[in-house]
Amino acid sequence: MDAITVTEGAETFTCNAYLVDGERTVLVDAGAMDGVEDVIAEHVDALDAVALTHQHGDHVGALDTVLDAFDPELWAYGDHPRRTDALGDGDWVGIGDEEFEVVYTPGHADDHVAFVSESTIFSGDVVVHDDGAFEDGSFGRTDMAGQSREELIESIERILDRLPEGVEGMYAGHGGTFHGDVRAVIERALERAERREPKYPE
Repeated sequence: MDAITVTEGAETFTCNAYLVDGERTVLVDAGAMDGVEDVIAEHVDALDAVALTHQHGDHVGALDTVLDAFDPELWAYGDHPRRTDALGDGDWVGIGDEEFEVVYTPGHADDHVAFVSESTIFSGDVVVHDDGAFEDGSFGRTDMAGQSREELIESIERILDRLPEGVEGMYAGHGGTFHGDVRAVIERALERAERREPKYPE
């Protein structure tokens, strides 16, 4: 799978927003970058859907702009006034040319989901390859109101339980993309989360 990070040139804090072209052209998260709709338009003429991993500001700050520019469907687990499709754990959605299972993954956010196919995971913020706190296996922060380390650990375990053996592409909400042994990266993230140590020590 070839996913384009359309927020790569952002000068302000945003998530990685991924554009996947194919049978269904889908943007995974919208990010919070001014002008992201112009970057999307450089690659595609139309957008079938925006799929949200969760609705933190750095993932949805530019959402209305994208929806206004392309009028796509909006897939989200949590309520949103412009949502067209409610996602549930175990649902399947088409992203590009692949089918992805929706895996409910709370802990970092109550409405968090990951998207998992036979080859690829869009993991949002529940688990990432690198983020400045840890390299080669990290996880979303859980030190703010409404977050839970226990739920996040359960979510990472849920991903591992449902991760096909052939997954070699990991597109996370922050940090770099990763191609290789995704399961090993997620297992390292789980080990670090289970230590119960603060991710960002004061």
